[in-house]
Amino acid sequence: MTLQGYYSEKLSAERLRLCYELAPPRVKRYLEAEIEFVLDRIGTSALALELGCGYGRVLERLIAAARRAVGIDTSRDSLRLARAMLGDTSSCQLVEMDAVELGFGDGRFDAVVCIQNGLSAFRVDPRKLIQEAVRVVRPGGVALFSSYAERFWPERLEWFRLQAAHGLIGEIDDDATGDGAIVCKDGFKASTVSAGDFFALTSGLDVVVTMAEVDGSSLFCEIRVL
Repeated sequence: MTLQGYYSEKLSAERLRLCYELAPPRVKRYLEAEIEFVLDRIGTSALALELGCGYGRVLERLIAAARRAVGIDTSRDSLRLARAMLGDTSSCQLVEMDAVELGFGDGRFDAVVCIQNGLSAFRVDPRKLIQEAVRVVRPGGVALFSSYAERFWPERLEWFRLQAAHGLIGEIDDDATGDGAIVCKDGFKASTVSAGDFFALTSGLDVVVTMAEVDGSSLFCEIRVL
């Protein structure tokens, strides 16, 4: 199974939701801080797009804050669960779609959101992912990406060990795990993206990039489209 398939098949729907439900209190604080950071940067009149919306954990909050939200994911099972959780609302559209091949026109959205280390988790070309996100953001709009802050490593590793103990991911390979990357014996790998990586990935684009560490747990890349 490819790593992209790992997320779309093994870590999808109810299994994905369980990953978040068993998170320790410090991790839940990190998850909430990420959402609050995003909501502070999205206006009530915004049309927002979430890349990798999963079962709707973040999308539920985006719907309440923005004028309208669209969530995409490659996992059909996760999208079904998202629809069941969010209900039949006209303020939200769910689409099965690859984030590096967005079927939307240029400048369609006010904001694109890809948080909780999606840039690493999707296992696609990260520069192409950012380029596609920027392409569909209108001038003056924003694309928000996040990864883990370096000092959040102990809490992050503890969380992944809990996921492994519940059979949601493979057994942690302690010999291969370190330097921001968590590696499992079944081939799963979760790396991180540094500030330098973000600047390199956005170089040459007609954007303004701002980096921010949030809650001592997230590293956010805020990309304003010119």
